[in-house]
Amino acid sequence: MFAWFQSLLPRKSDFFGMFEAHAATLVKAAEALKLLSADGVSTGEVLQLIRDQEHEADEVIRNVLVEVRKTFLTPFDRSAITALIVALDDTIDEMLAAARAIDLYGLQELRPEMELMVDLIRQSADLTAKCMPLLRKVSSNGVTLHEITGTIVGLEGQADEIHAQGLKRAFASAPQSPLQFAVAREVFKNLEKVMDAFEDVANEIDGIVIDHA
Repeated sequence: MFAWFQSLLPRKSDFFGMFEAHAATLVKAAEALKLLSADGVSTGEVLQLIRDQEHEADEVIRNVLVEVRKTFLTPFDRSAITALIVALDDTIDEMLAAARAIDLYGLQELRPEMELMVDLIRQSADLTAKCMPLLRKVSSNGVTLHEITGTIVGLEGQADEIHAQGLKRAFASAPQSPLQFAVAREVFKNLEKVMDAFEDVANEIDGIVIDHA
């Protein structure tokens, strides 16, 4: 009888816990990308590490999308929950795409500008993960969340500048090595997409803050 009564009660799900779990995969994937600057680490090893995190992230987003349909009481609008988790998932997908490009082209050493962009990706992942617990009390954490997302957007702007500088330097050597320029351009493009994805996450968080803080 009690079980039947419980089934009639409004259903809740721990979306915040799922957001935090997904953000944790971003941090680990970004840490793996950072390993590309270390000696003795193969691009294949890094690719596998990121692929493993992407698989974990897929499980999280699947759970979120299932729960958002079942849950009666959600902390935010269903569309906001879906948009945020999809934006988070796009970010790790772009990291995986970047790692695949680096592995595909056998890039054994990152250009200095690529290393700087990977460092910005790591910072952005850490800041994104920092935001997730703060969403549990968005009304009181609105100012802090807005400051963090502003920092992420600023990092994306830095990445744009570094991307442009890196392409310029790579193009300068294009007459001697056109193939290497093509490879560099592709890798830079993929790294830039990662930063664009983090900016999209920041914008989704800002939307939640505007609506609920």
